[in-house]
This record gives sequence, C-alpha cells and structure tokens, in this order.
Amino acid sequence: PVANATIAPAPPALQVRPGEPVTLRCSVQVGSAPVTFTWLRDGHEVAQGPLLELGDIDVGHSGTYQCVATNRLGQDGHRVFRALSPELALQVTSWDTGGVTRAVAAGVGGSLLSLSLLVAAIAGWHRRHR
Repeated sequence: PVANATIAPAPPALQVRPGEPVTLRCSVQVGSAPVTFTWLRDGHEVAQGPLLELGDIDVGHSGTYQCVATNRLGQDGHRVFRALSPELALQVTSWDTGGVTRAVAAGVGGSLLSLSLLVAAIAGWHRRHR
C-alpha cells in the first residue's frame, strides 16, 4: 500500500509573488506501482499526476493544497489504498505599490515646492542688493 505522501516544496506554507511560476511535486515513500496522484485545492480536485504546474501565479491561486496518492493491491485490484499528504498553504502576496507611489509623489512634490521657494528667496535677495 502507498504511505507517506509528501509535497515539495515542503509544507506547511509557501509564499510567492504574483507572476512567479510554481510547480508542486507529490511523491510517496512507500508504495508499489502503479501509483496515481490527485491534487486538491481547498478540498476540491484540481489536477491529476505527480506534478502540479500552476504557471504564472496570481492571487486566485492562494489556498490549501494536498496530494492524494492511490494504488490498488491484490489480483483483483479491488483493494484501494490512499495516502494523503500534509497540507500546503500557498499564499500569493500582492505587493501594494500604490501607497509607496503616493509617498514618493508627495515627497517629490514637497521637494519641488521647497526648491521653488528657495529660488524665489535668492532672486529676491539678489534684486534688493543690486
């Protein structure tokens, strides 16, 4: 029977940025062929096979992933064995650059205002002392 199903990269959590490619691999430490693999996301089947290639990740890929490994034993093949991997919490972190952009814009605007006032003060001083 199959046993000790595992996911690589190893659980419990994986954080990635949007746009990064992610591939999860399921394997078993014990079990005779043929072994089939089923991928679950939040408890729902999403794919078959030992590899789960998610491609370019987006926030919608966030969730809890598990792999179910299955094989059949006996001459009639009616004895079905399953091994469930530990859960992997995949979190896609979207970087909020809006706040950073606003802060930079405010800083540049304030610097330009200060520079304009300084130039005006120097010009005024220069006119008075002519």
